[in-house]
Amino acid sequence: MTWTGAGALFILVATYAGVAVGRIPGLRLDRAGIALLGGAAMIAIGAIGIEEAYKAINFDTITLLLGMMIVVAHLKVSGAFRALGGFAIEHAHAPFMLLVMVTLLTGVLSAFLVNDAICLVMAPIVVHVTRVINRNPVPYLIATCTASNCGSVATITGNPQNMVIGALSGISYLAFTLALAPVALFGLLCVIVIVRIVYRTEFSRPAELSPEVYRGRMLPGQVLKATIVCVLLALAFFADVPVAKAALIAGAFLLVTRAIKPRRIYREIDGPLLFMFAGLFVVVAGAERALLTPDMIAWAKNIGLDDVWRLSGFTAVLSNIMSNVPAVLALRPFIPGLENPERAWLVVAMSSTLAGNFTLLGSVANLIVAEQAKAAGKELSFSAFFKVGLPLTLVTLLAGTAWLAWS
Repeated sequence: MTWTGAGALFILVATYAGVAVGRIPGLRLDRAGIALLGGAAMIAIGAIGIEEAYKAINFDTITLLLGMMIVVAHLKVSGAFRALGGFAIEHAHAPFMLLVMVTLLTGVLSAFLVNDAICLVMAPIVVHVTRVINRNPVPYLIATCTASNCGSVATITGNPQNMVIGALSGISYLAFTLALAPVALFGLLCVIVIVRIVYRTEFSRPAELSPEVYRGRMLPGQVLKATIVCVLLALAFFADVPVAKAALIAGAFLLVTRAIKPRRIYREIDGPLLFMFAGLFVVVAGAERALLTPDMIAWAKNIGLDDVWRLSGFTAVLSNIMSNVPAVLALRPFIPGLENPERAWLVVAMSSTLAGNFTLLGSVANLIVAEQAKAAGKELSFSAFFKVGLPLTLVTLLAGTAWLAWS
């Protein structure tokens, strides 16, 4: 191995370890900073040139993320999410019906909008409602984050890793949804059943609920505008309009308003996530150029990644070690050489997302709900989550893998 190859391998391992842990001891670098540092290091050692680094960044993914962030921010700031959440939850007149409403609402919204953002909106609503009706918030909070992960499996716009896969694979929005929507629906049903069984004492006590949701200020004109734009955006996705183009146009159009100050929208945009994506694209491209050989491609076939079951298990383990987006990018060089790349990408999308339900640390959505709960004085513990996450992950992964293997 050349010095450049050895350096690229070290940078790749160090970057992924840093992203997995979330920080470098003794430094204030976060995941975005670690990824950018890794990308810059690849350029510095000559593993990839600056022009090649520019080309390595998949701007379709960055643009899609940015556009969807603006759309979601507008829905949040206008009060649309609070209004929809309040309407649904106020019609849940029993604990089990509240569980069903929270699960379905979170799952469906996460299917079309970025799941992390949906958790930011739903978690405070769930905490508020359970406090008002004097119920245990934990099962409903667990349902929120697990349903968000399960629902986001359904579409390319459901979560960041699906966006990456959509851009890299070229799979159409409709084909992706037809393949994985049944898995998402089954996952949501599993969330309801498993939470109901694990927290049966919460649902065994009969109670008539009349929850009142604080909806805050709502801008009816902006809510209507955002709703129309979202419907048109969904139609554009299914009509095979390039998703990045459609999302960017929709987001830019929503910025044209007299009612909402632009900085309120900008505050909701996750800039560090965009930086992390850019850095990781460069790191992976540098490693690919310096390290990827025909022997490594053959190794991927030798360990059986052509097999749906083995690829699913490998992806799930990798996603829990280094997080789902880095895991998807790490697999990127090997998928095109497999026997059925399109099916392989669908397996990676399904497995990397559902694996996020394994532990509280398994996905950003889980951590968002935990932090939102903590800020409101409610604790969502690792063990409480794991009692649901373990069986849910096993059942949904087995079912999803079987569906893709036999379909």
